[in-house]
Amino acid sequence: MKKNGIQGYLFTLPVIMLIAVFSLWPILQSFVYTFFDYKLNDQQKSGLYISERFNFDMFQESQMYVKLFLEEDRPSITDVSDQNKVDQLIQRIETVENEFIGKKGVQKINGTEKEKILSLYDEINATVSDLTQKYQLPNGENLTLIMQDLKNSIIPSNFIGLKGYKEILSDKRMGTALINTIIFTIISVFFEFILGLLLALIMNKAISGQGLIRTTSLIPWAIPTAVAALMWGYLYDGSSGIVANFFQNIGLVDDSRELLLSISGAMFSTILADVWKTTPYMALLLLAGLQNIPLSLYEASSIDGANKIQTFFRITLPLLKPSILVALLFRTLDAFRVFDLIYVLTGGGPGGGTETLSIYGYKVMFAQTNFGYGSVIVMVMFVIVAIIATIYVKVLGTNLMEKN
Repeated sequence: MKKNGIQGYLFTLPVIMLIAVFSLWPILQSFVYTFFDYKLNDQQKSGLYISERFNFDMFQESQMYVKLFLEEDRPSITDVSDQNKVDQLIQRIETVENEFIGKKGVQKINGTEKEKILSLYDEINATVSDLTQKYQLPNGENLTLIMQDLKNSIIPSNFIGLKGYKEILSDKRMGTALINTIIFTIISVFFEFILGLLLALIMNKAISGQGLIRTTSLIPWAIPTAVAALMWGYLYDGSSGIVANFFQNIGLVDDSRELLLSISGAMFSTILADVWKTTPYMALLLLAGLQNIPLSLYEASSIDGANKIQTFFRITLPLLKPSILVALLFRTLDAFRVFDLIYVLTGGGPGGGTETLSIYGYKVMFAQTNFGYGSVIVMVMFVIVAIIATIYVKVLGTNLMEKN
């Protein structure tokens, strides 16, 4: 018995490893990022630094330019004592440089090394400030700028703990993105479920051309989302879009350009495109559940005198409950994480009117290269998705394997 248990674990080990590598590890990595002010566009925050570090590459490059500029500006210095100061400073820089030969990248430094670097910086800063006040140095402005890079070689810890989570609680843009995501998810999933159920009931009927109907209905779902978004973008175009002009002609909108240029119009447009795209997917999941309901139950209800409405609510819906759970769960989670449709169709605009959590997280992480705060947004999404999944299981059934 014990041997069989070990063999069972060995069989499941590859699956566990795949889940750990492709699912758990990215989540864990994102969770770690949330505790750091991690920004790729800032040299002092481009890594995860719990303790203070030193960028030896930046230091070597900065001191090289300081020596070069000082040597170029030396002929402009007329006072002999000031010339001696420059020579002594260059020699001092070379002395410190020799002490750090062989060290590269970002490494830890001890207190003595840090003291030498700070002392050198103060000495260079004092000398350069004195010379720029006395003389018109050709590289005076460049020396002032390069001094900042020299000081930035010392990298402080960017560990911030829970500050990112505290910041997100007061982030108004985050609140707007969350509301947009909830509105998009609730409305789109509601209409997809109603229309998908009707479509599944039609496809489940034994009618002529049933195969053609099923194949045709799945075409929108088979189209790549980015392609579908581009297609709907042309249809919504205010000047030549068929859908935009049709809505204007029937009085649904006052101006055809409002579909993508107003907040309400853009949200309506994205929801309509998503309903058209994913209703067949919802229908496909519900159709699988309908086909698992025994026909004998419908025959028995017919003999007992039940009408179609009673049959639907007493037999079809209760037995379809597990399939409804799966369909709603998958579609709700997918809609809550929507990215490609909105990104291609509206880009989150106008004015952030269609910016969802995924769009906001993408902009923070890749447009601003702020991976620390972007990871906080991702973790908030992860928690909300987990809550949604728990609610669905609790409301519609805690065990999908159980049959009503």
